[in-house]
Amino acid sequence: MTYYSGSVAAVPAANRNAYLEHVRRAWPLMREQGVTRMVETWGEDVPHGKRTDFYRAVQAQEGEVPVFSWMEWPDRATCDAAFQRMMADESFPERMGEVPFDGKRMIFGGFAPLTADGTDRGAGWFQGFLLAVPADKREAYASMAREAHEQMFAPNGCMGTFETWGEDVLRGKLTDMYRAVEAEDGEVVVFSWTAWPDRATCEAAGKAMEASMQGQEMPDMPFDGQRMIWGGFAPIFDSDRG
Repeated sequence: MTYYSGSVAAVPAANRNAYLEHVRRAWPLMREQGVTRMVETWGEDVPHGKRTDFYRAVQAQEGEVPVFSWMEWPDRATCDAAFQRMMADESFPERMGEVPFDGKRMIFGGFAPLTADGTDRGAGWFQGFLLAVPADKREAYASMAREAHEQMFAPNGCMGTFETWGEDVLRGKLTDMYRAVEAEDGEVVVFSWTAWPDRATCEAAGKAMEASMQGQEMPDMPFDGQRMIWGGFAPIFDSDRG
C-alpha cells in the first residue's frame, strides 16, 4: 500500500532557485531508493494564525518561506529500508550536496493513506494542512473528509483531496509535527492536501463555500480546528512532470 514521507521546511526566499536545484539533484537519488513520486510546493498564501501556523511549526525567521512537500513510496517497508540504507551510507550527504535551508528546523513524518478522492496529478495549486486527530476518531474523520470532498470541494472545482494518517512521526529536539499542532495525548498527526487546477479556482471555491455556510451552525468536527494549520502552495517540482 502506498506510503508517504511528508515534510515542512523553512527556506529563505532568496534561496528559492538553490532549493529547486537541490530538489532536482535529490530526485534521482531518491528514485534509486524506491521513491515513486516527489512533490515540492512553495508557500504563496500562508496565513499567520493566532495559535498555530506553518511559520511557527518550523520556527521560520524573517524572509523564510514555508515549503510543503511529500514523497510517495510503494509501501512502508520500502521506505523504512531506504532510510536505514541512507543513514548507513556515509557518502549520501555528499551526493545530496549542500542543503539551502536549516534542516534542524524541518518537520517530517511517515504517513499511510486514509482517503484519496480525485487526483492531484497536474495540479497548478495546492492547499496543505497539518492537524491532530484523536486516534479513536479516525473513521469519523475519514467519513467527514470524503463527505466534504463530494459535497463541497469537488463541486467547486477541486481536483482531489488527500488525507494521510501518521504512522511514524518522530519527536524532535527543536521542532516536530506534534508541537506544530499542539497534539495532545492520544492524538495522531494528519498530513493532508487538496489539489486545484490553479490558485484562482481555489480562491473562488473558498468564497463560495464560505457563502454557503452563512447562517448555518458549524457541524461537530472530530478534531480541534483551532489547532489545524494550513496554507496555499504553488508546485515548484513534481517528478511526474519531469
